[in-house]
Amino acid sequence: MKNRALVPFLLLLLLAAVSFSLTLGNFPITWKELLGFFGQTLFGAEIMDEQKLKALRNILVGIRLPRVTAAGLAGAALSVSGAVFQSMFINPLVSPDLLGVLAGASFGAALGMILSNSWFAVQSNAFAFGLAAVTISVAMARLFRREGLLMLILGGIVSGSLFTALLTGLKYLADPQEQLPAIIYWLMGGFTMSDGKTTFLLTCPMLAGILVLFCLSSRLNILSMGDEEARSLGVNVGCVRAILIVVTTFISCLTVCLGGIIGWVGLVIPHIGRMLVGPDNRLLLPVVATIGATYLVIVDDFARTLFRVEIPLGILTALMGIPFFVVVVRKAGKGWG
Repeated sequence: MKNRALVPFLLLLLLAAVSFSLTLGNFPITWKELLGFFGQTLFGAEIMDEQKLKALRNILVGIRLPRVTAAGLAGAALSVSGAVFQSMFINPLVSPDLLGVLAGASFGAALGMILSNSWFAVQSNAFAFGLAAVTISVAMARLFRREGLLMLILGGIVSGSLFTALLTGLKYLADPQEQLPAIIYWLMGGFTMSDGKTTFLLTCPMLAGILVLFCLSSRLNILSMGDEEARSLGVNVGCVRAILIVVTTFISCLTVCLGGIIGWVGLVIPHIGRMLVGPDNRLLLPVVATIGATYLVIVDDFARTLFRVEIPLGILTALMGIPFFVVVVRKAGKGWG
């Protein structure tokens, strides 16, 4: 399949995955009912009685559509963030957590669970401390200006270790009957708590962040050639890199607000996209966004339907990601581009 036809094909695949996901659950919905609901809701066609329409609206609009949308947004954001980081740092083993954002967000969410019963407080703390973790990484890089890129990575390691230690302390202090199980379940990832209001509020900022990264894809191509080559071609390396880091951090924090900590997506999906279309970020980023959204929607379907009890999403993404990671490590020494 030619590269230019791949994106429309992947979008159709995503639409099919979303539609199929809406039919799954404890209350099965047939394709006829699904099409009838959207036909009557969007176009006013008289297909079903008002009582059935209300029941389907409660299930689809109130529960399933927000969850499926959240999974798709998180998958797209994590995949694009991973692809951007891998190109920017010219390293195939880089993921969105490079600068400690997920560790900071984990600590923030856990702190919110201990200090408040409000779900909004949990999400706000996750977002704030995710940004704080990256701020520490950047501050260390600015403090030691020599080998700034290396210091940025080392700052991420320090920041991640700091917030991981703080999270461990919170888990030790948490109420073992109520707070500790909630913290552990959050760290496993999942969209059980995704509601329509939160998903609606975060959709536009996440899509805007992804669009900004799409617009910077040509600059990212130049940046992946190395700093000296990029400067010789007139690219303001510091400014472009700062924008990329801020935007990827922003959308990564928002994924934590939606579904907790979901690992491996930002590491695995960019490699699949690169195998399909190559390293050109102008095409790679839309491809990995679509693949990532489809992938996480499908994995979330398995998480909520495979057994009678829902499986935390992070367990499934890890089980699928680890074998692929082994292959990536094996090939990493043979070169990457």
